[in-house]
Amino acid sequence: MTSDASQPTFRDFAGAIMQGDLEGAASLLQTLLGTDAAQSRAAAAHFQRSMTNDPAFVQKAMGMRQVVTAGTRDELQALLAECFQLDAPTARAAADTVWARFRSS
Repeated sequence: MTSDASQPTFRDFAGAIMQGDLEGAASLLQTLLGTDAAQSRAAAAHFQRSMTNDPAFVQKAMGMRQVVTAGTRDELQALLAECFQLDAPTARAAADTVWARFRSS
């Protein structure tokens, strides 16, 4: 899931999480998922906790690339809901944002 070099990517988000920059990660999610500031902070915190507590979580999150390139929008919505603890309407809107951004490239 790459895009224009000036646009943030999920790799940038993962880097911020790994550096412990939760605010930076949340800011990136606002652009990547189209979520508001509070949703983005909560999503980044959930992702960070999950990554720390569940060794299989990172592999699951990395599956997002495959879902965007070869999966369905419904699969993406479910993965975003799980990885970022989004409610159904927010996950649907986030999936639409991600789908439009990365499938059009």
